[in-house]
Amino acid sequence: MPHAFLVGGTGQIGRATAACLIDCGWTVTLAHRGLSPPPSALIERGARAVRLDRDEPGALGRALGAGADLLVDAVAFDERHARQLLDVQSVLGSLIVVSSSSVYRDPLGRTLDEAAETGFPELPDPIGEDDPTVEPGPATYSTQKAALERVLLDRAAIPLAILRPAAVSGIGSPHAREWWFVKRIRDRRPAILLAYGGRSRFHTSSVANIAALIRLAARLTGKRILNIADPEALPVKAIAAEIASACGYSGRLVALPGANIYPPPLGRSPWSAPHPFVLDMTAATALGYRAGTGYAATVAPICDWLRHATEGRDWRALFPILASYPYDLFDYRAEDAWLESRR
Repeated sequence: MPHAFLVGGTGQIGRATAACLIDCGWTVTLAHRGLSPPPSALIERGARAVRLDRDEPGALGRALGAGADLLVDAVAFDERHARQLLDVQSVLGSLIVVSSSSVYRDPLGRTLDEAAETGFPELPDPIGEDDPTVEPGPATYSTQKAALERVLLDRAAIPLAILRPAAVSGIGSPHAREWWFVKRIRDRRPAILLAYGGRSRFHTSSVANIAALIRLAARLTGKRILNIADPEALPVKAIAAEIASACGYSGRLVALPGANIYPPPLGRSPWSAPHPFVLDMTAATALGYRAGTGYAATVAPICDWLRHATEGRDWRALFPILASYPYDLFDYRAEDAWLESRR
């Protein structure tokens, strides 16, 4: 049986990929930092777990041993990680690396990284893999991801696929965007405000669909970059309705009027944006990719996980990326003031 080595194997993408590959007859090794136990369901299905501190020189090579038919790196970040992967490519059959669609830039050079300072980028709808990206470098998250891509594309001597997801969603996420709604529902908020009239479209990338593309890409030769996102880029008001239904919420969803100021003063969900951020899936589809799910079908399990995972725990520790947002995600005082002014 073919063997896959997954770096970041216990994270949201790693879990979904492991399950998908096991279903297809692969054996799987889950490489992880040891911060949490590997999912018991995967271990019961034959997955092997190994601890890996990739910052330790030579650690990746030692963990790989004799090698693998496929290495999937779900957490590679920068040029240094690219060089780590290149150092072990001689014992690999192929390589799949998860990058980010944040590397795209608009004609004015604006990106997601600096949107709060420079304005939200105005990108094509949809965005294709050949559209402009930031220059590689150490300055931002996006430039470091671009450096990761550039080094791998220039120097990989084995089949390589680089995937660019958008707003990744799945169980186990440290950036669980759904929490913005679920916490409000748990806190019995009578109304949930939605900026930009709830019309924002920021494409979701369900981990099940990322896993499905990884399964396909594992069979491909050559080097390529592929967008990966769900079949439909739902507007925020549709996402809100799906989460409300999954959680049994009976309050109001209030679409706010207003100009395209970014970030908006109220109703700023993690998907709220004044311009669409939608990925073109034509390239992956042409290779035979077919989505396994849509975002709506994934909402209920994510909401169930959020409710259980946060019980008696500080959400900031569970979702550090959400906690790092440069504004208060749960400014109920401002929301109440706006609601009171409309009575």
